[in-house]
Amino acid sequence: MTAIEFNSHLTQQSTALKYFALKLTMNGEDANDLVQDTFLKAIMYKDKFKDVTNIKAWLYTIMKNTFINNYHRTTKMRRILKDAEEVQKAPITAKISTNNADSNLKVKEIEMAIQKLDDVYKIPFIKHIDGHKYQEISDELELPIGTIKSRIFLARKRLMNELNEFAFS
Repeated sequence: MTAIEFNSHLTQQSTALKYFALKLTMNGEDANDLVQDTFLKAIMYKDKFKDVTNIKAWLYTIMKNTFINNYHRTTKMRRILKDAEEVQKAPITAKISTNNADSNLKVKEIEMAIQKLDDVYKIPFIKHIDGHKYQEISDELELPIGTIKSRIFLARKRLMNELNEFAFS
């Protein structure tokens, strides 16, 4: 097949390719770009086209693969940009969370509020905030896991009520 015949076959498929591109992208501008990319790749790789091959199917395959590759590239780029934004924000939050006398006072108030709890609530709560799992606490205190969860929940609730005034100061 000569280059002129090949180009003629390509232009005959432009309407069908445009509809297929619209179906894939759901956007007119993106569809036009996809059709152009498909034509470009078809011309670049016309030596891979065999005369016995259905040109429409060959072009659809090129278009579908181009769309998928662009989608993956865009998704990866968004992820990279999101990660970059998070890295940029990290030092700012570190500077904001600097320790000062006011926050030291609040930490002391929280510790005092925890110490005021009854041992029934305080012991499971402290173990939980130290990183122990509910099952570990349950096994160690020889109490049902539901009881442990309930006591930790009630300890949190009592602490929130007692420390409520510090949240607004």
